[in-house]
Amino acid sequence: MNHWLMKSEPDEFSIDALAKKKSEPWSGVRNYQARNYLREMRKGDGVLFYHSSCAEPGVVGIATVATAAYPDPTQFDPHSDYFDAKATHATPRWSLVDVKFKRKLKRVIALTELKSRAELQGFALIHRGNRLSVLPVTAAQWDFILGLE
Repeated sequence: MNHWLMKSEPDEFSIDALAKKKSEPWSGVRNYQARNYLREMRKGDGVLFYHSSCAEPGVVGIATVATAAYPDPTQFDPHSDYFDAKATHATPRWSLVDVKFKRKLKRVIALTELKSRAELQGFALIHRGNRLSVLPVTAAQWDFILGLE
């Protein structure tokens, strides 16, 4: 099993929204590296759900990957904010996975706390300038972060 971190702005889609829906397609990713990470995901992989662009950015919950990657239908919808005129059904450019709610954390593990921990020095999230919405998490990082809960 692999582990991942997925970022979402809570006013767009929060951990509470995922809890209410139970499962949701993770659509709208339009960065090639993040898309490649989505394509590497497998059903059952663990996900740290991260709230970004908010008062207290941080890890707020756990989810699991519920499906293997498949073409993101928003790329074909001309009315979608995520429409891509170069994408075709024969050669889709963008992928998504369905993400299933597991649980909320007992507390927010804030970005400031993550940055302050020497144990997370190599963690992709805290690299300066990293703006990817989907990131790999090592097993050691996963265990350490959940141990902070």
